[in-house]
Parts: sequence; structure tokens; C-alpha cells
Amino acid sequence: MRLLLVEDDDHVAAALSAVLARHGFAVTHARSGEEALQALLPGEAAPFGVVLLDLGLPDQDGYEVCGKIRKRTSIPVIMVTARADVRSRIHGLNLGADDYVVKPYDTGELIARIHAVIRRPSAGGAAKKSPDTELRLGSVRIELPTRQVSVDGDVVQLTRKEFDLLALLAQRPGVVFRREQIISEVWRTSWEGTGRTLEVHVASLRAKLHMPALIETVRGVGYRLVAPAS
Repeated sequence: MRLLLVEDDDHVAAALSAVLARHGFAVTHARSGEEALQALLPGEAAPFGVVLLDLGLPDQDGYEVCGKIRKRTSIPVIMVTARADVRSRIHGLNLGADDYVVKPYDTGELIARIHAVIRRPSAGGAAKKSPDTELRLGSVRIELPTRQVSVDGDVVQLTRKEFDLLALLAQRPGVVFRREQIISEVWRTSWEGTGRTLEVHVASLRAKLHMPALIETVRGVGYRLVAPAS
């Protein structure tokens, strides 16, 4: 798989490229935002499978680059940066980044995160999905246009946020969503002061669907949906 590494430090890029190559990635190194955007233009070469994006670039901020990438393509983007504060992570996710890794990082974890974002588009697993309209997970049916959820044919009344939370998790069964990522995508705000609200909504969903095991808590990280047997 081709990978675009956007990193202005040649020493860091060389070391990381060597590790990525050992894991089967064909790495293209871009040293600036403009160079990265040019590399992503349609051409004869096979498309990139993922972008590793540093935020401290010499010509433009990495956040700006991420926004431009997201307007052009849905390619997975992982921000790799020393900016460790929560607000920076939330801002990156709001701009369309698929993940956010803070330097210094363990290379094994970075490789695992790369594989995780690559798997996401096809992570439906047990979910049966009609194009852009319906999600099925065992006895659970989620109709996206009408925002209606049913279990074994019986409609379950959900609040707006409960539906948004369930639909988010159901689109990628088995994938762990970080708490701050869920807050950003469902509540469109930062994690601060909203954590208890998320816990309450998860508990309410489990109760209303009568499926306490449907949404699994991943301690210290977030939540994932465990697709029930058909």
C-alpha cells in the first residue's frame, strides 16, 4: 500500500520511512503542505491508502492542509504531532482527521493505528447495509433517512443524540471510538464537561434496546459496538 508521509524533518522521515517499509508500505515523503497536496493530485500512480500528516510544516499549518485534503478526497488522514492538548486533538478530528497520534509515540502503536483507519471503510462485518440508507446489525435495524431504529421489527424511540451516537458506532462495528472523538462528532463540542453526558446516553441506549452488551466500554479509551449474531 502507498503511504504519503508529510514531515519536514528529514531525519524523522527517514527513520519512520524505514520502519513503514518493513511493514509493507511504499512511502512517498512530502516536506511541505504544498508538496503533499501536489502528491495527492490525480495521476497515473496508484492512489495513497493513508496520509501521515505532521502539523508543524514550513509553508502552512497542518490543520489547513488537512482541511484541503478532506475537500479533495476521503483518504484516511492521521495527524502525527507534538501538540498533545485536548483542544488540538478535537480541532484535528473536527477538520476530518481519522486519528491523532502524539509525539513521541511507539512505532508499533502507530502501525496499529494505520491498519485500523485503513480497515474502517470495510469494517461492516456483520452489518448489512443498503447504500447510504440502512444499517442492519442482527435484529437491530437503523434507517438513516427516517432516523428510525427497530429491534425485531419493534420501533424504539430514541432522542436525537441517542440516534446519532448509535448510528456513529454502528457504521464501524468493532472499531473503538475514543470518547473525545464521539463528543466531537455527535455533540460538536470538546470533551470538557461532556463526559458524563456521553455515559448517560450510552446507558440509555443499552436500556432502550434491551441489549446491554451491544455497546462495549473500552476502559480508558472509549466505546465500540459489538455486532449481535444474526
